[in-house]
Amino acid sequence: MGELILVRHGETEWSKAGRHTGRTDILLTADGEAQAAELAPVLARLKIRAVFTSTATRAVRTAELAGLTGARQDPDLQEWDYGGYEGRTTADIQAGRPGWYLWRDGVIPGDAAHPGETVDQVGARVDAVLARVRPLLDEGDVALVAHGHLLRVLTARWLGLEAAGGRLFRLDTGTLCSLGTEHDEPVIHTWNVPAAG
Repeated sequence: MGELILVRHGETEWSKAGRHTGRTDILLTADGEAQAAELAPVLARLKIRAVFTSTATRAVRTAELAGLTGARQDPDLQEWDYGGYEGRTTADIQAGRPGWYLWRDGVIPGDAAHPGETVDQVGARVDAVLARVRPLLDEGDVALVAHGHLLRVLTARWLGLEAAGGRLFRLDTGTLCSLGTEHDEPVIHTWNVPAAG
């Protein structure tokens, strides 16, 4: 059985500033492009059978720069829709809502482009992704290029945890992770590894 290779997109101006970036299409910074390109030699050593990306330009561009050719876009790999918190930092949100914590308290509705999602709705999307990619793992590795919170929820669901279990897995920009099995049980093989790691 192959591994599920998770790639978080490279740095953007909003990720650098700690702003919640759900559906807003933000480009990679120069450093973000460099992070993505640095992943190419590591990924080239793997036997990747299929590649899927979020529809966001930052994910698509990361896949291109990392040498992941033939990627197919999957809308279910879009980042958590942060609703009315789109573009805001945690500190800014907590100024009006002391103690706010995304994984526990969720988001407020936004405009028509950002209606917001619950963690369980994100979980349902990643469950659909996992159902589609699991059969492909019989033929080799599958790479998913997406976003921090989405990939954290996906990891929780891979492990059989509730979607909010994603809070347990910090994930930086421009990093790799691999999920697989041990004795037919789902495990994390590697986590949050930069290209130089």
